[in-house]
Amino acid sequence: MTTWVPDVLGDGYQQLTIPLGADPDGEGEVAATLVRYQPGEMTGDRAVLYVHGFTDYFFQQHLAEHFAEQGYSFFALDLRKCGRSRRPGQTPHFVTDLRLYDTELDEALRLVREQIGGGQVLLVAHSTGGLILPLWLDRLERRPGGSAGAGVAGLILNSPWFDLQGPGLLRSAGTTAAIDALGRVSSKTPIPGQKLDTYGASLHVGSNGQWEYDLDWKPLTGFPVRFGWLRAIRRGHAELHHGLDIGVPSLILRSKRTVFASRYNPSVDEADAVLDVDQIARWAGCLGNRTTIVPIDGARHDVFLSTAKPLAEAFREVDLWLAWLDAHHLDNDRPTGASA
Repeated sequence: MTTWVPDVLGDGYQQLTIPLGADPDGEGEVAATLVRYQPGEMTGDRAVLYVHGFTDYFFQQHLAEHFAEQGYSFFALDLRKCGRSRRPGQTPHFVTDLRLYDTELDEALRLVREQIGGGQVLLVAHSTGGLILPLWLDRLERRPGGSAGAGVAGLILNSPWFDLQGPGLLRSAGTTAAIDALGRVSSKTPIPGQKLDTYGASLHVGSNGQWEYDLDWKPLTGFPVRFGWLRAIRRGHAELHHGLDIGVPSLILRSKRTVFASRYNPSVDEADAVLDVDQIARWAGCLGNRTTIVPIDGARHDVFLSTAKPLAEAFREVDLWLAWLDAHHLDNDRPTGASA
């Protein structure tokens, strides 16, 4: 029996706990949390399922409301050990294999489709979620019926993490081998030199930003990156770089430029302060199927947490792509030889 209870976001939002059993990484019982936006009676047969990034959780109410205005029921998933799903004693966001997320993604997709009477689900993800979902979809595509047969209509990625940012030395074979070794023997050891609050300070209303969120679930300096987790990420990157087949069309939104800074300054409000946008552009073609890439001038790393003008532009691009997606599915569903 599914029991939805009120969510921390208040009126119109409910949450459902998804038990996942014992943690393969040895941190007790784990669970994921499905959040839904339901301001009134749920109608329609299409929905959005949103997945967050690292040092993140779902709080973007304006995103839920925008998709609801476009006729989509909205759901978001806080992955195991993230946000609403983290339990006492668990290491935030820590997994040693990205494939572990398949369990909650499979179940979340099933639950969402159950809520909308077996309809179609549009997947949306940010940053690390933008790596996790394509890898999962590639595996889903290999199952009988593929991604589309499982009810996935398409994929929107918001600044997906397709490669390790920084100097080329960090992506060299030697560094990758070192990460792999340390990730095996010292999986929970934090990587040195992590305390920057540049991006967080640009977002949070208590610093230089406009967005309100829980700093226990999304601290300004981020959670520590640990070798075992980074090993899983680099293995995911390698898999992506060899080419995936996600089975459905995708839209990729990113900022037009990157600005890395050691402390907050106004330039980071108009650029990606976390990832190298050139890497996003470089590897976008590895998803397979039809891919649309749109750089948004002035966007932040989380494009949907940008200032007013680029945020409006991002939503406009989403709506244009959704219109195309509807037409694309209509054309594919039309019998051969039928006219419009």
